[in-house]
Amino acid sequence: MEANKKQTGEAIREKQKKYVLQSWNAQKNLNPIPMERAEGIYVYDYEGKRYADMSSMHVNMNVGYGNEAINTAIKKKLDQYAFVSEAYGDKDRGDLAELIISLMPDHMGKVFFTNAGADANENAIKIARMYTGKNKIFSRYRSYHGSSFGAGNLTGEPRRFALEPGVPGFVKFRDPYRYQDNLPLSEEEYTKYCLKQLEEQILYENPDNIAAIIMETITGTNGIIIPPKGYLPGVRALCDKYNILMVCDEVMAGWCRTGKMFAFQNFDVRPDIVTFAKGVTCGYVPLGGVVVSKEIAAYFDDHVLSCGLTYNGHPLSCAAGVACVNYYLEHDIPAHVQEVGSVLGELLEEMKEKHPCVGDVRYIGLFSAVELVKNKETREPIVPFARDPEGIMKTLLGMLKEKGFLTFGHENMILIAPPLIIEADQLREELAKLDEVLSYADEHYL
Repeated sequence: MEANKKQTGEAIREKQKKYVLQSWNAQKNLNPIPMERAEGIYVYDYEGKRYADMSSMHVNMNVGYGNEAINTAIKKKLDQYAFVSEAYGDKDRGDLAELIISLMPDHMGKVFFTNAGADANENAIKIARMYTGKNKIFSRYRSYHGSSFGAGNLTGEPRRFALEPGVPGFVKFRDPYRYQDNLPLSEEEYTKYCLKQLEEQILYENPDNIAAIIMETITGTNGIIIPPKGYLPGVRALCDKYNILMVCDEVMAGWCRTGKMFAFQNFDVRPDIVTFAKGVTCGYVPLGGVVVSKEIAAYFDDHVLSCGLTYNGHPLSCAAGVACVNYYLEHDIPAHVQEVGSVLGELLEEMKEKHPCVGDVRYIGLFSAVELVKNKETREPIVPFARDPEGIMKTLLGMLKEKGFLTFGHENMILIAPPLIIEADQLREELAKLDEVLSYADEHYL
């Protein structure tokens, strides 16, 4: 039986390597792990090896694997029907939209459903431009908003390069990245400095032409960069001053990841538009969306909403979404994330103190990153910008995989964002593996 399983696993791996193009990789040396089953925070290969999913795959498997409530909702919906277009009424579509609006600030009005995060951001751009009549969109350099053409032009990091020359009207500005900026300023002074830089750029780009400023509320794969105190309210004030829409991309940071239902709720701001995906269904079925204010929603009462997708508001996705969001609420997942997140923070701070290779650790809820450096004084990254010519990060991530700890890295960062159902003892067991790998990095790469 074990030999047959091993043979099955090898066949799956070889077929995928032969016929499937895998994202963000040169294809020649890929070696995907064939997965047989999954439960809770764990996935298992065909040889019976257990792996802890410490990145929630793409930071989307928030409630882990085998959630019975979501499974049942999808099966029940499929017995009713698989699909009706959004031109027809569907109970779960309306229920999910109502539920999402109920979780938002009271000025938010309606939801436009999409298939995922990239097309949520694509449609947020279109809505902002249609509503304001302006064409420029500000987004940040250390950002990832998706890889389709519009979302890819919003993206600031090197994954946008394949789309260049890009679409006119997209303007980039710098994130507040206090660790690497390393300026002799207090947090309050640093916030004022960053906002002054942004306002100057707004003026040079002509605010009368700027439709929106879109930001990951917390910068995600580019390092879990948490905005300094007062920064997001300051951006909100600039948007109000110059009549610009504020768009919060909550695709990764939303849905309880930070210990709040949405990450912007940590910072006392009221966005005009919010985009979401990932944790709304936790990967059980794809779904994303754009939430707009009542004022924007009312505009489209008499103006055509020039947005559309074959599968937006797919009934199976919405049924999964209703079950998933209710699961968050019924099990008080935000409180659990805050409790276990405090343990994560303590463990990461211990590693920062212990390991010469750890320059900084950043965390909020169960959303965290370890930034690796060659020298703590100079803060020089352990690998060059957007490159890893010696394969350092690849080696470290490979070592974690061998230990049954699955995650991904970006530039000189290792991300830790496990399913939100993880327990403290499971977290300690897995972080001990990271501790071992960081000791290896101390010995070999400094």
